[in-house]
Amino acid sequence: MPHDGSLLQATVVFLLAVVLLVPLAQRLKMGAVPGYLLAGILIGPSVLGLLDNPENVARLSEMGVVMLLFVIGLELSPQRLWTMRRALFGVGSLQVGLTAVALGLLAYFAFGQSKAAAIVLGLGLALSSTAFGLQVLAERKDLGKPHGRLAVAILLFQDIAAIPLIAVVPLLGGNVSTADEGSWPLLAVAVGLGTLIVFGRYLLSPVFKWTVGSGLPELSTATALLVVLGTAWVMEHVGVSMALGAFLAGVLMAESPFRHELETQIEPLKGLLLGLFFVGVGMSADLRLLFDRPLLVLGLTLLLVAIKLPLLYGLGRTAGGLNQAQALCLGVVLASGGEFAFVVFKLALEHQVLAQQVHDLLVLAITLSMAVVPLVMMALARQLRGDSPAQASPETGH
Repeated sequence: MPHDGSLLQATVVFLLAVVLLVPLAQRLKMGAVPGYLLAGILIGPSVLGLLDNPENVARLSEMGVVMLLFVIGLELSPQRLWTMRRALFGVGSLQVGLTAVALGLLAYFAFGQSKAAAIVLGLGLALSSTAFGLQVLAERKDLGKPHGRLAVAILLFQDIAAIPLIAVVPLLGGNVSTADEGSWPLLAVAVGLGTLIVFGRYLLSPVFKWTVGSGLPELSTATALLVVLGTAWVMEHVGVSMALGAFLAGVLMAESPFRHELETQIEPLKGLLLGLFFVGVGMSADLRLLFDRPLLVLGLTLLLVAIKLPLLYGLGRTAGGLNQAQALCLGVVLASGGEFAFVVFKLALEHQVLAQQVHDLLVLAITLSMAVVPLVMMALARQLRGDSPAQASPETGH
């Protein structure tokens, strides 16, 4: 009985924190993501200690990332990639490459991290938050503007880059014995992928026709969930991460006639589970580190924003053909750390690439960077608004 009570209590506490704090963060013009993070910090072990088992929340919140990757996969129809190819692969790869090199070298030489850790740190911190970035752009009604389109392309490239990164982290750990890495896992992955392709190509349409024909909307939702979670489960069993499995499922279904059906069914669940993911991150943020070593934590946070913002601004001006205000907006929106960094660093911790304290410091710095970015936006509000007069010029560059 107490187990049920504690689960019910955890759900009530989670929903109450979200309902109170997310609208407050929105009212303060900070966006929903800092609200979720704040909710997690408050109810977690660091402050009020209302939920004392962040592991359970973490397990459930992984589903948020799984849903996010599935929806990203659905977006990646070959046609869409082709129309965005210049911004996506050109500017996107430059942003990830340059930022990863700058941060990786800093981690290796200035902070004395191992080579494997420096690679993971550089690439992980180069990623920005898709959920946060898109939300800020949507709130500002900037998604259709040149810098909005470029931001979407960069975020999409980062999401694609996160996939191989998630796959490579366990190999960097060095604690995977070579005997385990023989032909069997590759064969299992191949069989898993083959099953996915056959299912996506031949079985999905009749199944969806049948459920849509039943006229029960909840059956469509159940089918969409079965597709996402079933794929994630199959891929996890053949040795690929759940997130990667969901992404592949999305890509395979990008051309399906039921793509929009899937997207509309998953969207509200994805939002709530992603919210839970950010609450989980907030809960795992160790505030004692902030009080014990405030200069180090705040220094790392500001360093992250101070490296990413000018780099993004420069890329926006040179490669993206944006004017000053638009390039500045692009830089600010994408200057924080991202949700995939949390996933990558957690994997790196499990595979002993990162030390526990380094992991905790990074989680805290990324969490704070998501809180700093809205403040930077408020401080630069006037400069960011200066994009009306010269808006005609960058349009031609796209």
